[in-house]
Amino acid sequence: MNIVPIVRKAKLKDIDESLEDITYWLARSPQERIAAVTKIIRLSVDQGKKMDKTHVVRRKLRL
Repeated sequence: MNIVPIVRKAKLKDIDESLEDITYWLARSPQERIAAVTKIIRLSVDQGKKMDKTHVVRRKLRL
């Protein structure tokens, strides 16, 4: 399987990929999304240290 590069030339200030990003992630399964977030967290936290969770706000969902 060959990966074909996609090239689009434009000025950086003119490119807005937010819609493409949202569309991509909404097309992924919840398991894939969680795995991606977990990977990003794992890469950003130093080896052997725990993530600082002091800024996490827990709220009950109202149904």
